Amino acid sequence: MDSTTAEVLYFFPPFLRVYTDGRVERLAGTDVVPPSINSETGVSTKDVVIAPETGVSARLFKPISVNPERRLPLLVYFHGGGFSLCSPYCSMYHNYITSLVLAGQVIAVSVDYRLAPESPLPAAYEDSWTALQWAVSHSDGQGSEPWLNDHADFRRVFLAGDSAGGNISHNLAVQAGVDGLGGGVKLRGICLIHPYFGRKSEHDVGKVDGNITGGRPEERPGVDNRWLYVCPTTSGFNDRRMNPAADERLWRLGCDKVLVFVAEKDVLRERGWFYYETLGKSGWNGEAEIMETEGEKHVFHLFEPSSERAVNLMTRIVSFINQEFV
Repeated sequence: MDSTTAEVLYFFPPFLRVYTDGRVERLAGTDVVPPSINSETGVSTKDVVIAPETGVSARLFKPISVNPERRLPLLVYFHGGGFSLCSPYCSMYHNYITSLVLAGQVIAVSVDYRLAPESPLPAAYEDSWTALQWAVSHSDGQGSEPWLNDHADFRRVFLAGDSAGGNISHNLAVQAGVDGLGGGVKLRGICLIHPYFGRKSEHDVGKVDGNITGGRPEERPGVDNRWLYVCPTTSGFNDRRMNPAADERLWRLGCDKVLVFVAEKDVLRERGWFYYETLGKSGWNGEAEIMETEGEKHVFHLFEPSSERAVNLMTRIVSFINQEFV
């Protein structure tokens, strides 16, 4: 079928269109900022391929001025975009992580996982776990990447992400608590910025758009359209990947501290609070904090990074990463 006459099969407004001929049109997050070893920003970046067989890769970030006798916290970051948009290389995420690395004096690994619909979930989770395992495999100083061997402190590892990336961060922290990350590695904390955990209760009905085909049901209680599209094999509301209350392993979350950000005008606000409250009741023995930003919408800090509220959010992340642990 000629792409000029193909009809829209699915529209994820305002950023994603999928056509009946299989073509995927992404309307945001497709630009690429090249890496730079000696950047005027004060941060050097380089790209690495982690798993050639699947294409999993990452952008590494390092402050240009690093004391060789001082190791820096390791931050593994997972971008948002509804599991179907953006990458570590687009300007929005490249610029934000650059600023975060400079402000926090950390080594960062920003993960490029496969996107839906070409690669439906669980691909993003599998790729992200592969990337995390690759990063911490450098804890013995014998890995393939000198920046991690020489500068990362594997006793201070953090996961962070916004929206879908916050969801990934949580799920990987649970997996780390169950399976472990290897000797010498300490996952200190996770930072979830406006995390995506679906709808608020099993009584909320998410109807699949009428123009979606492929044998998906017309409705599933508590499941929204986007989740159904990126994860067509989901079990529904009790899928523990998007409903932490359904995960019997939640108490095994493999970190010491959790920091959750929500925004007053974000449609995901209630689910962020629900996550925080559910974690507190789970029996997990760590410390959780939540910070709500008044008057702001979803991931406002990425669209207006120089605003006062966005600066305050980054300052809190930096404090969270660099606080002293007993």
